[in-house]
Amino acid sequence: MGARVNEIVRPSAWQLFLAEMIGTALLMFLGLSSVILMFGQDNPIEKLVPSIVVRRAMNGFLFGSVGALIALSPLGKISGAHVNPVVTMGFWLMGKMRRRPAVGYVLAQFVGALLGSIPLVLWGPLGRSINFAATVPGNGYTTLTVLLGEVLTTFCLVTALCIFLAFHRLRRYTPLMIPILFAIMVPLEASISGISVNPARSFGPSVISGVWKGWWIYWIGPLLGSLLAILFCNSFAKRIETAKLYHFDSDPSGLLTRIQNPI
Repeated sequence: MGARVNEIVRPSAWQLFLAEMIGTALLMFLGLSSVILMFGQDNPIEKLVPSIVVRRAMNGFLFGSVGALIALSPLGKISGAHVNPVVTMGFWLMGKMRRRPAVGYVLAQFVGALLGSIPLVLWGPLGRSINFAATVPGNGYTTLTVLLGEVLTTFCLVTALCIFLAFHRLRRYTPLMIPILFAIMVPLEASISGISVNPARSFGPSVISGVWKGWWIYWIGPLLGSLLAILFCNSFAKRIETAKLYHFDSDPSGLLTRIQNPI
């Protein structure tokens, strides 16, 4: 009887994937709803906050806060709350995650991004006016400039995550760093590329809006930016103990633990 009481209930791989899918769906719906509300045509926020730079900073903070809350939530405790294929790729490249669950996470993120974007149609004309927050290259910028913008912002995101996760004094503040970082990056980059830093984030709105202009930029740019960040952070990446943004002591499934042979 005592053995049964002390037995640890281990979530299956499918439960991890489901948590990651739901987390990504919430990020899409809540985060992109804030984009629509602040930047859709004739939106109510523009009258209260006329400065587009300030609204972009506010939106970056809100979008990042949604991601932070997902990391802190029970969903984050289960899956680690990557909610971004390049974050999962980064953990895999650093040897903090096995290949099969990494592939499952990426698939779950794309499915979650689509499911979370579908309800955006409820915004009606306000959402359609900005293609339901689809990311597209900014007017007047070359393809190379837009691509480099995605590379740089993703590099900053993954590098910041590596630094915070690698050092014990910073580790518990990782979720708090995310909204601050986005509040800085969004005003600087939004007019250039729409600042995706997440292929799944760009995928969902493109599917429901049918807008695929420059779609490959939002895959290649974040992937390249993440790869460069992992190479840059390789010297201290060994300090990262698990593929999570919070709840570092909880990995009952054993799928997100450090492995011996990084790929």
